[in-house]
Amino acid sequence: MTPIAKIVKMTSFIDMISSLPDEATCRQYLESAIWGGVPTCPYCKCKESYRLTTKKVFKGMYKCRECKQRYTVTIGTMFEGSHIPLRKWFIAIYIFSLHKKGISSHQLASDLGITQKSAWFMLGRIRLAFKPAPIRFKLSGNFQCDESYFGGKNKNRHADKKVHESQGRSVKDKTPVFGIIQDGGHVHTTVVPNTQAKTLKPIISGLVENGSIIVTDEWTAYKGLAKEYDHVVVKHKEAQYVNGEFNTQSIEGFWSQMKRGLYGVYHHCSPKHLHRYCDEFSFRYNVRKQSVNDKFDFSLQHSTRLTYKQLIAN
Repeated sequence: MTPIAKIVKMTSFIDMISSLPDEATCRQYLESAIWGGVPTCPYCKCKESYRLTTKKVFKGMYKCRECKQRYTVTIGTMFEGSHIPLRKWFIAIYIFSLHKKGISSHQLASDLGITQKSAWFMLGRIRLAFKPAPIRFKLSGNFQCDESYFGGKNKNRHADKKVHESQGRSVKDKTPVFGIIQDGGHVHTTVVPNTQAKTLKPIISGLVENGSIIVTDEWTAYKGLAKEYDHVVVKHKEAQYVNGEFNTQSIEGFWSQMKRGLYGVYHHCSPKHLHRYCDEFSFRYNVRKQSVNDKFDFSLQHSTRLTYKQLIAN
């Protein structure tokens, strides 16, 4: 039998809710997306299991023939231990992964009929699925590097909340984020304590292969890159926005989209959780050309369990 994940074609939100109308079909789709149609024990990875069909046993329960453990497809995923129906989870994942600027926990709570705290926890677990995998080998080609600051403008604060001497690149009230984007490829973001050369250069050398083209602005932290890379500088202070065929417009466009999402949808993000939002917006940018099915399935296949204590702890 062909797995349901290969049958359901999502080209719109209407397709998703009509193709997966109840808990049973949602569970079938999840099993198909994660297991490929073959139940796999999360404890010993054995593929020899049988379904428990007793009425007293929770639907979707399997028992491993090897280790004798009982399990469901939700074990080890973002859905484990959740009392929220899978269908509501699927709606949240679809909206969250497809909307360019995301969705706030307040709006999601209203849409799904759950509490704001539950919606915030759901979004935190979904963001974990968007966390990029570690880079196994360095990349080569053309890259744009830039840094941006998040935390609001001092001039917009109330008089008793203004931070003294926080202009420019001060990190007193803002958090810097460093970004590297490959031409026609992915964007990689890192929350950093500062934008000094000793902080930024190791990130570049750990990701980009020697001899590649690095395009930056004239920030002093990038001086010396020419020793290992073909370093192109776009002098923004001199009103230069293109240096030959090179520019930094791709990474600047990404920052613009991320800031519009943070300030327009989420309104506020604490430095403690900023790295999660960076992963969220990076994911949307990196999969922008993929189909709706691929984006949705990626969220299911890469989900891992995250408890509430873990989420608020780090």
